[in-house]
Amino acid sequence: MNEKDVIKEARPRMDGAVDDLRRKLATIRTGRAAVSLLDSVTVDYYGTPTPLSQMASVHAPEPNMLTVQPWDQTQLGAIEKAIRAADLGLNPSNDGKLVRVPVPPLTEERRRQLAKQVHDVAEDHRTAVRNVRRDANDRLKKLLKEKQISEDAERDALAEVQKLTDSYIRKVDELAKSKEQELLSV
Repeated sequence: MNEKDVIKEARPRMDGAVDDLRRKLATIRTGRAAVSLLDSVTVDYYGTPTPLSQMASVHAPEPNMLTVQPWDQTQLGAIEKAIRAADLGLNPSNDGKLVRVPVPPLTEERRRQLAKQVHDVAEDHRTAVRNVRRDANDRLKKLLKEKQISEDAERDALAEVQKLTDSYIRKVDELAKSKEQELLSV
């Protein structure tokens, strides 16, 4: 194991944090109907919590309407209940064949709450990136202590890890900023 390996292992972990942020931001609604809005919904399917996407097809036929077509018609009520319980501010209704989920326009207060939520999610992911940096730095210090790398190599590798961290923190900030702008624009 050398300093290049440590940096090589840190990059995919930081990529993972940014990808997870993208997924989490996609589930925060912006006033427009998006299929990803219901990604976080889990339905109690015969006693097993099951993601909605694994038991129904979700479509956005209109900009302010989602439809959920379950593969098992007996689960209509459970799906409707799960969407209500997901705390997304949505009020689904079912017509016996599918669940219609109107996506109401966001109020100014709700937009601010969601922007705060975006900020909190982004901060969690910045922390995740910093934790990867800390792990990489610890491993580099351990390699130096075990005399597997020189002090110069350690110093250069620490600087490289910091550059990598800064670039990923910038990506997190850009994603959060664009989502906030999307939320706050009417």
